[in-house]
Amino acid sequence: MTSGVGVAPGPTTSVPAVQRAWRLSRLDTATTPSRLRLLLAGLVVLSLAWGVLAALTAEQHASAAADVVAVSEPLSLDAEQIYQSLSDADATAATAFLVGGLEPAADLQRYNADIAQAAIRIEAASALLGSSAARTQLPGHLSKQASTAGSATGDDLATLSAGLPVYADEVGTARADNRIGYPLGAAYLREASTLLRGTLLPAASDIYTKENGLLTSASAQATGLPLLVVTFLFGLGAGSLLYLSWRWLTRRTHRRVNYGLLVAAVAGAVSLVWLVGAFFFGRAELLHAQQHGSAPAEAFARADVAALQAHADESLTLIDNTGDDSYQKDFIAQQKLLGPGPGTLLAAVQASAGVGSAAADAQAWYRAHAALRALDDSGNHTAAVQSALNGQASATFTRLSADLSGGIGAHQAVFASDARGGRDAFTGLAVGMIVASLIMAASCAWGLNRRLAEYR
Repeated sequence: MTSGVGVAPGPTTSVPAVQRAWRLSRLDTATTPSRLRLLLAGLVVLSLAWGVLAALTAEQHASAAADVVAVSEPLSLDAEQIYQSLSDADATAATAFLVGGLEPAADLQRYNADIAQAAIRIEAASALLGSSAARTQLPGHLSKQASTAGSATGDDLATLSAGLPVYADEVGTARADNRIGYPLGAAYLREASTLLRGTLLPAASDIYTKENGLLTSASAQATGLPLLVVTFLFGLGAGSLLYLSWRWLTRRTHRRVNYGLLVAAVAGAVSLVWLVGAFFFGRAELLHAQQHGSAPAEAFARADVAALQAHADESLTLIDNTGDDSYQKDFIAQQKLLGPGPGTLLAAVQASAGVGSAAADAQAWYRAHAALRALDDSGNHTAAVQSALNGQASATFTRLSADLSGGIGAHQAVFASDARGGRDAFTGLAVGMIVASLIMAASCAWGLNRRLAEYR
């Protein structure tokens, strides 16, 4: 009885002591199990941090590349084609007017196609920009509307939407008067050309300048190096820590291979190589798209617009026929702008695309134009008109226009193909980084938990 009472307190007092010792052993970083637990937590956090940073990097570049293809490129292309279509419509209307009476069916069809194309592109650009840009009133009537992002481009689109029907109506009136021989038709045509050059073309040019700047900015973001460098260095650091952890574990446990850490290392290496490889492939595609696609296409487009305006001036000079040589002065100004020669648009075309035929054809057209003006100034107006319609001036301009239009189309196709290739390089990359980091975290946890189990 007495001996039973004497031994009873022993077990009851030893249980708290054992529990305290167990807790202290878990907190004591000097023991191998505690170090394993700290290593496990650190590697899991490191793996997840790598996934977050790598996914963020992939998503930023993928988003910028997608924006180049889905928004910036189409808006820039719409603005460029609005500008070209309007310039071609002006030149075609003036050339058709020279015929007198009923216009040639081909010229009328081309003019109508230009107007329709401009209207379609204005609508497409408005849809891309958003509902705030889809306006049908002149900017002066919109002062009470709330300001929104992209309002400057929206106002330019509004100007085009409102002004295009006015321009078409004035050209239509000029054509109707011309058919019945009313001289007032020339005045309407000049008024229409003034509206197009003074209001519509500047609005289209403004849109193109803004959107081309945004395209360049989006492309720069998609190909920028700083965030990738930070991510790459973090990935190398994480790999080094994983390797050092492996070596420490090998010395402690005398086991050369920990399959959990091996899987984590392979997943980390694959994700790092995938991220860097996708970036450099996508970057190369996007840079090629810019250098061999959008930049040459822009040079060709600006040269084409200058040539079209000069061609319209050539016809308007003949239509005016009043001794006022303002259109001829504008032709000379466009000729100097177009080139060839240092600092001209054709020089930019040749520098970016290595094309020499456009410069030769431009010089041939200038010679034909000089001959045309000599005929007109000497009183042979009919022969000058014939040269502009289907003679030497017409043939040489047609060759120049074909050179420039072909260059635009070819380089736009290069840009579209390469930009889409750059975008596709980032497809699935962000998700892949997250999956890889989860595999790394799970593998580290599994591999270290197996070692911890040996101490229980």
